Amino acid sequence: MSNEFPLPDVPAVVRWGIPMIAVIIAALFVAAVRFVSNGSRKATVLSAAGVLVWLGATALLALSGALLRFDLKPPPMALMFVVIIGGAIALGLSRVGGALAKLPLWVLVLAQGFRFPLELVMHEAAVSGVMPTQMSYTGFNYDIVTGVTALLLGGALYTRRAPPALVWIWNVWGCIALTAIAVVALASSPMLRAFGDDALNTWVLHFPYVWLPAVMVLAAVLGHVVVFRRLASRQSPDTALSSSPAMEER
Repeated sequence: MSNEFPLPDVPAVVRWGIPMIAVIIAALFVAAVRFVSNGSRKATVLSAAGVLVWLGATALLALSGALLRFDLKPPPMALMFVVIIGGAIALGLSRVGGALAKLPLWVLVLAQGFRFPLELVMHEAAVSGVMPTQMSYTGFNYDIVTGVTALLLGGALYTRRAPPALVWIWNVWGCIALTAIAVVALASSPMLRAFGDDALNTWVLHFPYVWLPAVMVLAAVLGHVVVFRRLASRQSPDTALSSSPAMEER
């Protein structure tokens, strides 16, 4: 494994916080698939297997040091981001995304609340020198606003105290904030070094922090795509799923 980009001492809240949030999100995804498929064993097993393969593959890539190979063209880090963003969009536009879009709107919005505790953990990573400051909310990362407002808006939608039109504004904002931090993350990589050699974003290429882009970023992008699909469906905001033919196979 390459030692060119070693990690400093990682505080416990970061060392355990990132994998814990990732595992919770992965488990909730499988639970959501099970729900929208009306308890389909096949759908549940396939989604769980897919999640485990993805977690294992990204973990192995990080542990092997392959993601730190910036001598390769194109660098594996760049390919990883393309796969994550492209895969999240494709999943959101797939039958799985369509089935998830049948969930009540408040559930889909509230699910993005994971970005609030994630930003708190990332702040600790920045304070400890594990992550460059520009990637925290004290720098150029405004995604904490998305997480906090997801909790507030999701609750308001549940009590029917918020118009669905407000979700359009929130979802667009979330996409902008996510795009902004993705740009900062890439600009901070050893490929571009826009913020200098002392502020490189390489910590996400180590295990278990690789799950931040591989799980959290993927979940955020997927969530926004699904919310757009839910809004475009013109269903009642609080309508619960009754059945999903696309995922009903048992």
